[in-house]
Amino acid sequence: MQKITPHLWFDSQAEEAAQFYVSIFENSRIVGRTRYDATAAPIANKPIGSVMTVTFELSGQEFIALNGGPIFQFSEAVSFLVRCDSQQEVDRLWARLTEGGHEMPCGWLKDKFGVSWQIVPTALEEMLGDEDEERRARVFQALLQMTRIDIAALRRAFDGDS
Repeated sequence: MQKITPHLWFDSQAEEAAQFYVSIFENSRIVGRTRYDATAAPIANKPIGSVMTVTFELSGQEFIALNGGPIFQFSEAVSFLVRCDSQQEVDRLWARLTEGGHEMPCGWLKDKFGVSWQIVPTALEEMLGDEDEERRARVFQALLQMTRIDIAALRRAFDGDS
């Protein structure tokens, strides 16, 4: 059991969200569900027997989703960063996670449930970690012009070919 587990508060879409996420990421699965009983259902204003929590894993990372009602909303103050090894992986995850959601600058997006994600190629982290300040500045300026990150365009900026 991992020591820290992200816990996501949904109005009533916890199971739908978990199923959506496990369909996108490799090595992912629904682990279990709990249901509202006669004690908890009235407090949360949920039907007895309806799904209360869904425990799921994304690429081996455990998450818990709660159907807690409309009290809290997601914001960009918390996001999930996904490191990608290729442009193909960036493009696939971007396409799936933006279905019903919307794109944001610099590789950020908000999915259809309002959860914020950063889809970041490892190549970007490598370029921004370069010792050459001018290279880093060119990459950062190129990044500021992007929504979905384009590794080839970043590489051109890094090499000074833009």
